[in-house]
Amino acid sequence: MVARKSYAVAASGQWTDEEEGRRRLPTGEVHAWEPGRNETVCGLSLSRSQLVRLPGVPWHEAIPESGGAADRVQRLCPRCASVAGRRGSDARPKWHRVNPRP
Repeated sequence: MVARKSYAVAASGQWTDEEEGRRRLPTGEVHAWEPGRNETVCGLSLSRSQLVRLPGVPWHEAIPESGGAADRVQRLCPRCASVAGRRGSDARPKWHRVNPRP
């Protein structure tokens, strides 16, 4: 059984949505981030890249197709998307090798 990781969002900017009770949402380029770590899933340092941590926004809401918190997301990091998944709450890559060759 594979344990699923929960990823949050780190973004190049943030904005405040007044309609949802002043909730901070991502804008610009979005990366997957594992809370408790100082780097994104693709290996960027959060402080050196000047990325804003948004622990209250789950990764699946930042995907533009989801329509969740992705109103102002301009770019989804392709390396983070390949690790964290692009299919909503499914946090696994699309492919999975079952029987590797000897």
